[in-house]
Amino acid sequence: MSGAGSPRFDLAGKRIWVAGHKGMVGSALMRRLASEGCTLLTVGRDQLDLRCQADVRAWFDANRPDAVILAAAKVGGIAANAAYPADFCFDNLAIQTNVIEGAWRAGARKLVFLASSAVYPQLAPQPMAEDLLLSGQPDPNHEGYALAKLAGIALVRGYRRQHGADFVTVLPTNLYGPGDNYHATSSHVVPAMLRKFHEAKLSAAETVTLWGTGTPMRELMHVDDMADACVRVLVAYSELSPINIGVGSDLTIRDLAETIRAIVGYDGRIVFDTSKPDGVPKKLLDTSRLQALGWRPRIDLKAGLRATYDWYVRHAAEARGS
Repeated sequence: MSGAGSPRFDLAGKRIWVAGHKGMVGSALMRRLASEGCTLLTVGRDQLDLRCQADVRAWFDANRPDAVILAAAKVGGIAANAAYPADFCFDNLAIQTNVIEGAWRAGARKLVFLASSAVYPQLAPQPMAEDLLLSGQPDPNHEGYALAKLAGIALVRGYRRQHGADFVTVLPTNLYGPGDNYHATSSHVVPAMLRKFHEAKLSAAETVTLWGTGTPMRELMHVDDMADACVRVLVAYSELSPINIGVGSDLTIRDLAETIRAIVGYDGRIVFDTSKPDGVPKKLLDTSRLQALGWRPRIDLKAGLRATYDWYVRHAAEARGS
């Protein structure tokens, strides 16, 4: 990993493209990299459609980054993934293919591809180590997204094997933090709960209804911790195998809901709609490889959720998107 024979990628003086810099993860990466003495390259989706190969190649030819962090992706919660599997598959396949291939053509010295823990088998042994990839089928509700990400992992490994490119993949756990998507139908679990409890508090609603049974376990990581871990990987990790990024602990959806209810200050009841899917029962990552790089998370879950709720209250109108 970071031992003898593994090249260290020093950031000072490098030109680094954060693809997807306006998203929650991309914004966190921009904050983290701001103090590293590197030049940060960005381009908005209004200027470059990452699904268009010719335009991506032209951008690489004009800008020639030393390194790329591929955080751009089409993402969403369980409802959005189940409703739009073709969109999640096509968009992510196109984005990944064009950026990874473009980075190699342009001579980028390093690339970090952000995949997802959704690629693991639905009923994988816990905690999930990186060698479990492709040992079973992912959650059917996320099939399009997960299979696209698996293809991206294969492409990164392919460029490494065939061309000797120093390209690596990270597998982040469930993320939350400032800049998240709070849309009513496409958000992930934390922003969805924050919005529901906040709006129920404002309207004095007697109940808040959540999907499923409340029993699935989820590992949650603040996006600023994830960005810090990702930069550690950029600098110090150079292996064929992907590397998990997580905190190494989890909690039930019910416990998460109770925690968020307390933070928001909502006094009503929580009702679980058991006719809705739970998703994967448990998806805790084995973070041994990340720990071997000397990295540990810093942000406590309750403190992180409280700060995230404060951010949402300040930015509610723009964050909701509907």
